[in-house]
Amino acid sequence: MVNVAKICNVIHGLMPVLLMVVVQMASAGVNVLSKLAANDGMILSILVAYRFVFSTAFIVPLALLVERKKRPKLTWMILLQAFFCGLFGGLLAQNFYVKALTLTSATFVAATTNLIPAITFVLAVCFRMERLGWKTSRGTAKIIGTALGIGGAMLLTVYKGVELHLWKTNVNLLNGHHHSSHVQHSSNRVMGSLFAIGSCICYSIWLIIQTNMVKTYPCPYSVTALTSIMGAVQAIIFGLCTERHWEEWKLGWNVRLLTVAYSGMLASGLIFSFVAWCVQRKGPLYVSAFNPLMLVFVAIVGSLVLNENLHLGSLLGAILIIFGLYGVLWGKAKEVNKVAKSCSTQVTSIGTGDDAIDRDSEPSSTKVVGVSDLKHSIVRSVDGISRHIEVVVTSSK
Repeated sequence: MVNVAKICNVIHGLMPVLLMVVVQMASAGVNVLSKLAANDGMILSILVAYRFVFSTAFIVPLALLVERKKRPKLTWMILLQAFFCGLFGGLLAQNFYVKALTLTSATFVAATTNLIPAITFVLAVCFRMERLGWKTSRGTAKIIGTALGIGGAMLLTVYKGVELHLWKTNVNLLNGHHHSSHVQHSSNRVMGSLFAIGSCICYSIWLIIQTNMVKTYPCPYSVTALTSIMGAVQAIIFGLCTERHWEEWKLGWNVRLLTVAYSGMLASGLIFSFVAWCVQRKGPLYVSAFNPLMLVFVAIVGSLVLNENLHLGSLLGAILIIFGLYGVLWGKAKEVNKVAKSCSTQVTSIGTGDDAIDRDSEPSSTKVVGVSDLKHSIVRSVDGISRHIEVVVTSSK
């Protein structure tokens, strides 16, 4: 007889894996559709502007509904942080990204996105949010991983190599645009690489700003809504400055409308909900570990329907970047585990005087109610009184 409860438990255990696979497949779809829209002649700045308009229309009602009772007061500092989140994570990162797509290929750009953890680590060290930790295994892993990622990016940029003909289909959604795109790809590979790396740098800066923002405004949907609003305003202004012909802003029932609706509502809306759910249950490192899957999906779809050919240099560079990614993630995972263990074992006596919590207090119970990379929130009940302690860890040796 089939054990229904056991099957449900197995499905529930596999849910994070299944959702993250869906997330990476959807992200690969954004790459392919953006490439198609650009080759259809859509102005890139208009594409980005419409993406954030659709994203705002989707995420704002969701934030108002889900977080209506727990949003803290909106301050000028939060608005300033949201402005810079929209600038770096929205306007600059997305415009650089789609520009790189037009100059190179969807597979090439997907490979460079795996540089984000390494670039974020370098920026965090520069802003003193991280320590190198030369003498520890986790610090060495992060340094070596960063070096491998940078080396892979350089290899992607300067070395093309022979074409790898994995399979061949007669499907080419780019149609007549593909030839010109190929010539552009050959002559502007370095420029496309710079735009792709610039997008990764802007995205990493956005991550750092958002980390500080959610400390004082711990509402992920509202933070995303504010970022989308700021990004939409900035992208529309930039789009109007670069393209004032209203004919270019019209959306018909074509690949342009499909691209902006898909990337705005699905990629920036629904997919964010999946990521937030997985981060809450498995942590950010678990989510980041699935990033290379997007490269695999884009490479497959690009070769099948976009007639993109994979080159040896791109393959070798992507392998180096992926190894570097997992080096950084492994080092960060070891660091988080050490911080979590130290916080669970060192809470024996916190405070002084009448507010001290002593290990001999009875009755006494301790439980960790939330663990993240930076903050550990602990609730301890002493003599029937719940006491709340927050241990903030900015870095670990």
